[in-house]
Amino acid sequence: MFPRHLQSYLLERASRNPVVTVLGPRQSGKTTLVRHAFPEHRYVSLEHPPTRLRAQEDPQSLLSGPGGLILDEVQRAPDLLSYLQVMVDEDDRPGRFVLTGSQNLLLLHKVSQTLAGRTALLTLLPLSLAERWSWAPSMPAGLGLPRTDRREPCPLWRAVWTGGYPRIHAKDLSPNEWLADYVRTYVERDVRDVLRVMDLDAFDRFLRLAAARTAQELNLSELASDVGISQPTARAWLSALVVGAIVTVLPAHHLNFRKRLRKRPKLHFVDSGLAAHLLGIESPATLERHPLRGALFETFVVSELAKTFTNAGREPPLYHWRDATGHEIDVIIDLGDRLVPVETKSASTLASDATKGLDRWADLPGNENKQGLVVYGGAERFTLHGHAVVPWFGI
Repeated sequence: MFPRHLQSYLLERASRNPVVTVLGPRQSGKTTLVRHAFPEHRYVSLEHPPTRLRAQEDPQSLLSGPGGLILDEVQRAPDLLSYLQVMVDEDDRPGRFVLTGSQNLLLLHKVSQTLAGRTALLTLLPLSLAERWSWAPSMPAGLGLPRTDRREPCPLWRAVWTGGYPRIHAKDLSPNEWLADYVRTYVERDVRDVLRVMDLDAFDRFLRLAAARTAQELNLSELASDVGISQPTARAWLSALVVGAIVTVLPAHHLNFRKRLRKRPKLHFVDSGLAAHLLGIESPATLERHPLRGALFETFVVSELAKTFTNAGREPPLYHWRDATGHEIDVIIDLGDRLVPVETKSASTLASDATKGLDRWADLPGNENKQGLVVYGGAERFTLHGHAVVPWFGI
């Protein structure tokens, strides 16, 4: 099993809450994590049809019993949560119930409706680089500091192309074959069950055209037009991808909060390997020469930053910035007491003007944040024009 950095936070929340719920995309490792973290808990999988039938016909019996209980894939029997609420109100011992679920709109609504104030909600994303290579986790407050304990674990483009789904790495599987099966399973199960999509070909086009826009500002009307669907349909489908942790959107960051809401968000896939697969990129060598390699590298960096926060139990405070003249910063990390601008450069060497975007942003009137971060495709750590430069495996 890969060491999952979320485990320590999971155990801490279970020591204070009667229910903990671990959400995340399919195949992110939720079952393995909770069974490892709670070996004494009774385990029940609601993927098993007879068990699911028992949950419908005799929920009290399924939930009752000594010790703790793990309910795996609880979205398969969401009505159980109502019975769980009653049991927790009668006996609120910490860590009594551990739930896992592949995120979807129905599950999140049911959890928020029935277990509000009773459960801690955690998110498990696919493996981070630190988890894959058994490195100590980075702390969010330490972003931008060089990680001198890390050495380049594998070629850059192999890491970006492979992505982080645990089973690919645990079983040394072909990413092309496994991700093809993953997409088919996702479309057939989640899209049909949750969105009731009848035109699966259109949704497949939507997925692939969204992948072609990773690391770009989101123009929903243009995307809808290219797919051949209405804008409300595109908005509903995008919401499902966000809730299912397939994609994420970074809001625009401005000092004026209202302006932040009026600007377009930036689209990123949560897993760079999945985005590369949807684009038909069949090898790391092809990716290295691909015209979207810079966008996929940026998506890879954003994913690593997001995992740093979710593994510490925090919502990733990630934004992007762009002014009216087109000047932009790839990522803004809002740490509360300071903002950290991040630029991504996929090249293995940096030009002398690589920090000009950071310099321009730092000189904005009223901006007290001066030091930025450049994440690049090389292996050295250094400072350039007052900004920290770290390799792709050092964030």
